[in-house]
Amino acid sequence: MKKALKILAIVVGILILILVAVPFFVDANSFRPKLESELTAALGREVKVGNLSLSLLSGAVEADQISIADDGAFSKSPFVDAKSLKIGVELIPLIFSKSLHVTEVTLNQPEIGLVRSENGVQWNFSSLANQSKAAPAPEKSPEPAATSPNVSVAKLTISNGRLTISRAGSRETPHIYDKVNIEVTNISLSSAFPFKMSANLPAGGTLQLDGQAGPIDSIDAALTPLQASVSVKQMDLAASGFVDPASGISGIADFDGTVSSDGHDAKTAGTLKASKLKVVQKGSPASRLVEVKYTLTHNLVKQVGTLTQGEVAMGNAVAHLAGTYDAHEKVTSINMKIAGQGMPVDDLEAMLPALGVVLPPKATLKGGTLAIDFSIVGPVDKLVTIGTLHMENSALAGFSIGSKLSALGSIFGKSSESNDTTIQNFSSDVHVSPEGTQVSNLNLTVPSYGVLTGAGTVSPANALEFKMSAKLGSNGPSIPFNVAGTTADPKFTPDMKAMASGLLKGTLGRATAGQNNPVSDITGLFKKKK
Repeated sequence: MKKALKILAIVVGILILILVAVPFFVDANSFRPKLESELTAALGREVKVGNLSLSLLSGAVEADQISIADDGAFSKSPFVDAKSLKIGVELIPLIFSKSLHVTEVTLNQPEIGLVRSENGVQWNFSSLANQSKAAPAPEKSPEPAATSPNVSVAKLTISNGRLTISRAGSRETPHIYDKVNIEVTNISLSSAFPFKMSANLPAGGTLQLDGQAGPIDSIDAALTPLQASVSVKQMDLAASGFVDPASGISGIADFDGTVSSDGHDAKTAGTLKASKLKVVQKGSPASRLVEVKYTLTHNLVKQVGTLTQGEVAMGNAVAHLAGTYDAHEKVTSINMKIAGQGMPVDDLEAMLPALGVVLPPKATLKGGTLAIDFSIVGPVDKLVTIGTLHMENSALAGFSIGSKLSALGSIFGKSSESNDTTIQNFSSDVHVSPEGTQVSNLNLTVPSYGVLTGAGTVSPANALEFKMSAKLGSNGPSIPFNVAGTTADPKFTPDMKAMASGLLKGTLGRATAGQNNPVSDITGLFKKKK
């Protein structure tokens, strides 16, 4: 027994001696020039590796820094700059043949900068692994063949990284993603490989990707095929970078879906649920959840796409959105159509603030259905929306049109004590642009009064300027009137000029027919003696 213990002690002592002595005989820095050369050749970018040290206990070579140069057309700053690099290696080939077989690479706290070109077509990582544009290997002294490592990587890990996404020539604030963790296994330039990614989104929220990519496109890495599932939680739409900020769209969204790219077209489909959604710059957040189910195809080269399916739902109200967009310019342009039939007004009422529609204080739309048919075209910061809307059997609760028309009604002995306005029918043609809203062919049927028709404008500040006519009752007269003020506080006043003009025409017409004295009629209009 004592003899066995002695032998064991000797073996342990030898192992400890090897662990202590090997780093003195194997200089990890001797592999640095070759490692830099191999990585530079593989990535097409100059790679710089800091001081290397060998740890036999962990079976790894560690560097205190690594940097990968950016595409010179984008920036002279590093594309990747990591505080430390850990390389897992096979110890037996390293010790006995000085051959470096890399099993794992871990980048700790890297700063990664992704820059999109000014025309939106290319990225600064597009030229990665492009052999035709490969950076020259760093100069070094010749090394014996026996000491040249054979580099191969089985796993790449990015831990606690920071990703910055920006666009060249843009004044837009870059989008920053923190806590970026990426794991890639079985890395190859010629075949697909699995990957996982997680990150914290700008202004809060999380992102998770799980799928496979590859083979890496040898001309443009951004065109590498990809298939992945995507999960996004609590994404700030305005700050995330997924929505053009010029559109004015904002809100908090969850998304679950898939993305698939063949290197030319990327197809994405899924469901987005948005709360506190705002659709226009002057709008305010909607008070109900909006759900969007969509299918979209995006051309990676031309940066254009087609929305083939877009179901926008708020409760039981569903509208269908479809069309195309062009994202290669600084501001995205769209050409879309949205239509919906028989949509419950009660479900849509909460969406009005998000669209910038302001109702009078304490007024709400109740009951009935709404139909819309609009085309939406132009750059997202200067959209033009043209179409029609039709509402039936609804009511504007908390708003009495009778009180607003009291000045008109008193002339003809018409009055109303109701605090609500029953709407039997409302329809109009609408043209919305940054300059304001133009309404034409407006037709409003209020059973307690009659039919109101006309046209007018709503300014970006919600100021009203309408020329209207109210036909009170089936056999009643038509009263011309104006609507001014704001959407929150409209002002109804008789259009005396139009009334006088109408009476004058009628009087002259009757005089021509020999039915009366025009002078008497006109002076009687203004209550003056002859």
